[in-house]
Amino acid sequence: MSTLVFTAVLCAAVLHAAWNALVKGGADKRVNMACVILGHTPVALLVLCFVPLPAWESWPYLIGGIICHFGYQVFLLNAYTKGDLSQVYPIARGSAPLIVAAVSVIVLGVVLEPFELLAVAIIALGLMSMALVRGADGTRNLPAAKLALITGCFIASYSLIDGLGARVSGSPWGFYAILGLLNAVIFALYFAMTAPIVLRRTFTTGLRIFFIGGTASFVAYALVIWAFTQAPIALVTALRETSIVFSLLIGVFFFREKMNLPKVLATFATLSGAALLRFAKH
Repeated sequence: MSTLVFTAVLCAAVLHAAWNALVKGGADKRVNMACVILGHTPVALLVLCFVPLPAWESWPYLIGGIICHFGYQVFLLNAYTKGDLSQVYPIARGSAPLIVAAVSVIVLGVVLEPFELLAVAIIALGLMSMALVRGADGTRNLPAAKLALITGCFIASYSLIDGLGARVSGSPWGFYAILGLLNAVIFALYFAMTAPIVLRRTFTTGLRIFFIGGTASFVAYALVIWAFTQAPIALVTALRETSIVFSLLIGVFFFREKMNLPKVLATFATLSGAALLRFAKH
């Protein structure tokens, strides 16, 4: 993986961690999620003023990506009703790189070097091990773990679909701008039918997250979409999920959360995988 792509994906991971930290303290996760997703709209419209529209050949991927993004968002919210962030998020994000790598190699015929496969495995296992750092009781919450794994399948699905779609779109930023706009519309309709109060709070108490979190989230994934066109999707996906490590570090240094030995080991394993990924040749 080139230095430019590696740096871009790490920047995306930091941005992803930043907007997650921004919404972490909110009492209503539905409002937070709505703020971030609907907050894609202003920056997406701005981007479309400067980049070409995606090619028509990419529209089937756009539709598939929108379905998978929506499924991810709904199942993630449902998972949070069964388990806490420390269990759900690492399982969901950690399982996705393994699924993407398996599909890439077995189904799409992508050839990955042994060191690249090892790096993906180390990153994924390091991330998923973070689900164990707060005690054994969380690991027995099977309903939450099941929903988290389904969420991971949606993450893997939209990563593959978005990556393939961006490659044929001729305009990766335009591709994601359209995807972000349509996803925001669908998500707004979903909440309009299921929880109208969420939309009202988005444009009252949630304006800060709407603009700051929405912009950070859009730029983070737009960088990933671009990276999908420059490097194997499996490698980009694995590196992107190091955002969990940055979230952990933000929690320690800004929110005064405790860093214990299991967290240190999980972080070290994940960063070791990222370093191996950087120096592995493809």
